[in-house]
Amino acid sequence: MKLLFLISLLAAPLVSAITVAQITGERYQSLLNGTSFTNLTGLVTAKGPSGLWLRSTTPDDNERTSESVYVFGAAFARNITRGQIITIDGNVTEYRSSSAYLYLTEVTTPRNLRIVSSSNVVEPVVLGKRTSGLIGRRDVSPPTELYSSLDTNNDIFAYPNNVSRVSAENPRLNPGRFGMDFWESLSGELVTVQGVTALGRPANTFGDQWVYGDWKVTGKNSRDGLTVTPKDANAETVIIGTPLDGTRNVNTTKLGDTLETIVGVVQYNFGFYSILPLTGTKIKALKQPELPPPSNIKSNGKCDGITVGSYNAENFAAGNPRVPQIVEHIVNYMNSPSIVFLQEIQDNNGETNNGNVDANATLLELTTALEARSGLPYSFTDVDPVNNQDGGAPGGNIRNAYIYRSDQIRLYKPNPGGPLDANAVLPGPTLRYNPGRITTPQVFNSSRKPLVAEWETVDGKGHFFTVNVHFTSKGGSSSLQGDPRPPVNGGIDNRIAQGEVTGAFIAEILAQDRNAAVIASGDFNEFSWVRPLERFVEVSGLKELDIVANVKDVERYSYTFGNSQQALDHMFVSPRPARDVKRSDFEHLHLNTWVTGGNEVSDHDPALAKFNVCRS
Repeated sequence: MKLLFLISLLAAPLVSAITVAQITGERYQSLLNGTSFTNLTGLVTAKGPSGLWLRSTTPDDNERTSESVYVFGAAFARNITRGQIITIDGNVTEYRSSSAYLYLTEVTTPRNLRIVSSSNVVEPVVLGKRTSGLIGRRDVSPPTELYSSLDTNNDIFAYPNNVSRVSAENPRLNPGRFGMDFWESLSGELVTVQGVTALGRPANTFGDQWVYGDWKVTGKNSRDGLTVTPKDANAETVIIGTPLDGTRNVNTTKLGDTLETIVGVVQYNFGFYSILPLTGTKIKALKQPELPPPSNIKSNGKCDGITVGSYNAENFAAGNPRVPQIVEHIVNYMNSPSIVFLQEIQDNNGETNNGNVDANATLLELTTALEARSGLPYSFTDVDPVNNQDGGAPGGNIRNAYIYRSDQIRLYKPNPGGPLDANAVLPGPTLRYNPGRITTPQVFNSSRKPLVAEWETVDGKGHFFTVNVHFTSKGGSSSLQGDPRPPVNGGIDNRIAQGEVTGAFIAEILAQDRNAAVIASGDFNEFSWVRPLERFVEVSGLKELDIVANVKDVERYSYTFGNSQQALDHMFVSPRPARDVKRSDFEHLHLNTWVTGGNEVSDHDPALAKFNVCRS
């Protein structure tokens, strides 16, 4: 066995008297990958359960090369202490645990340890500042928008995606321009993050936490989070990973909370650049208040002032303990809207997979509770899906549904369709089925079908159409900091087709009556500037309500995922009612994105708008 080990070492090309920068190089993958070296000298800046991190004692001024590297080997590191300067021999290796991830350049099979000195001062590099010598002279402030030079037209959301791979192209780093290049150029480095702001609840049960520090950021919203905007997915953020000393990070953070200063090591882990702190994180200050105030948008009970809410209720079934909280949101914060578009309504027995598809008990429980809390009459309507054919949890049979105030509006000539009945626009315009679903099989396989309905106000003076959507999820997407560039946007081709088909249905209504009031809302599972919703708007002729109401880009969010606040839920309206919309007529209510973990009622925020649907 010893003979075979020696033969394998001798078989690798040998490089002598090497520096850390020569190992890490100016690219993602080391040009010395697969070689052996001798006489690498560095300062031990940190230790972890499986190895240690080594910083060069002879740094250069090249911003493209990291001056630190991970040395893999728990047994080798066991008797080495932080603050020692050591000289070692070893191998240069590129490692990743998934083909969707980037490679981590590391030193493996470390050997021939020589301790040069001990008890040296270990000083971290302060992010957001300019270094003076620890790792050479360079600016260590992360870029704020662009991720990778391989993203088409510098657009991380470009379509088509997954057209190149970092591992194949191995581009030269440009850390002053691209966020991934910046973090790669600091791989293995001990850093300090000051002025730490949490970007939401912990990413997992271990307390891993997305943050930004005391450096320039873009997309900052009024809660001190960072909102995704066109071409800007917040490359300046970083995730704080598992503490190296075995302690735990605080796990009660929420959006906008601040944390104590963090010192840790930059390391690529599980698809993201992270900072592994020397010890567990602690909260410095809590963001208050935890909830926004109730909306000022209220229905006036007439056709020129109906209110429309939209809410993804996240796998809501009869008997759900969240009923009181959802009712509180709808009554107290949304002021009992005229109509609410609901998504992810499950059948009566939830995820019991027994063939039941009926959701009457689920919706009756909700509307009964609404009536008891508000004193107002609420009714509901939906169309049952075919068992286990619309995606979501097996047996849950999620669908879109409407709840509405029967003292203000009613279905116009109700004629409900069945799960396989394809709705259509008839002369009038009117609907073949009311309510009915857009069921195009090739487009909505294993996905929620849009629920279309036609309404009138109870006095007959108002008339409008609604389209309640829940497009295919982003499941199967790759990491924003992963190998495929631009990142894989899971389900995007399905969503493009769904946007076109749904848009074409709406266009048929407007072709017959250009003044028709049409409102489309729900969980589109996409950003408004990405191809599926670009096509939806182009085909349908509707206008995005965020734009109509002049909502600031950074305040357009309904969901927190990873490092950002995002708008996956949208509302669109036809040109005639759009003309009367004012800034005060539309609001995203951040009832779930702001709160501490365990206090959220859904993973989505609701939205509320007011429209004039009076007949022309």
